[in-house]
Amino acid sequence: MKTMLRAPLPSLLALCLIAALPACKRSESPAGGETASTPQASASAGPGDGKAVTVKGSDTMVILVQRWAEEYMKKNPGTTVQVTGGGSGTGIAALVNGTTDIATASRAIKEAESQQVQSRFKAPPRELAVAKDGVTFYVNEANPLTSLTEEQLKGIYLGDITNWKDVGGADTPIVVYSRENSSGTYVFVKERVLGDADYTERALTLPGTAAVVNAVSKEKNGIGYGGSAYAKGIRELKVRVGTEEIAPSQENIQSGKYPLARNLFFYVRGEPGSAVQQFIDYALSPEGQQIVTQVGYFPVK
Repeated sequence: MKTMLRAPLPSLLALCLIAALPACKRSESPAGGETASTPQASASAGPGDGKAVTVKGSDTMVILVQRWAEEYMKKNPGTTVQVTGGGSGTGIAALVNGTTDIATASRAIKEAESQQVQSRFKAPPRELAVAKDGVTFYVNEANPLTSLTEEQLKGIYLGDITNWKDVGGADTPIVVYSRENSSGTYVFVKERVLGDADYTERALTLPGTAAVVNAVSKEKNGIGYGGSAYAKGIRELKVRVGTEEIAPSQENIQSGKYPLARNLFFYVRGEPGSAVQQFIDYALSPEGQQIVTQVGYFPVK
């Protein structure tokens, strides 16, 4: 649901942006989480109302939201926006606790989480789809496979399939990489691909999508998953449905043809204040949606 509230621009604040940009355009440091591993932009409050717009959550979305924040503050020097990752679950927990204005999530909020927001703040969380993505499975560029079925992906991540020869590849063991359980992408794959079953104990858990991509790029027998914007230096697998191989392209993701297409969300509590709403409006504006494309995700229609 998109709600566009119009209010006057906030009072003048001192511009302050400390952006922990990674060396690589779309990288996260191996440590992950809330530490220096997650790309972040932080800002201190200035004169005026003394309050920055805070955005916290999805590691999948952190680079996108960081770009929005940087460009928004260039055009609105009286506003500060601070962005941190940590995972969708971490962002929604912060929304429940009242420590962030906007939670970012690559999965839908759970009913229990929604009820916690309602109970504490006497207002329901509001969901806004701000970009589209396709969860993508990655293999090393030396791997000859170009596609797998959802059933094969499920078998690999449940641990029922442990050798590439069983899905048409070489006679070598599969090295499985996954995300931490606070990740919205972890939850999406668990629910959508694994049928809510548990991941294999053989899966190696990594703190962010960039760490997964880095691991797969170095391990010729590896497989991992993450958002489409991070697929650099590895091969994206298409999802095979019958005889058709469906790529995570913009057309297929926006139409819903790609089986693992999903929305990327902002969540707020009730009616946001003017400064928060104006940042949301920017993210959903034509300029904001152009940034979505530049980062490697896809605009909402």
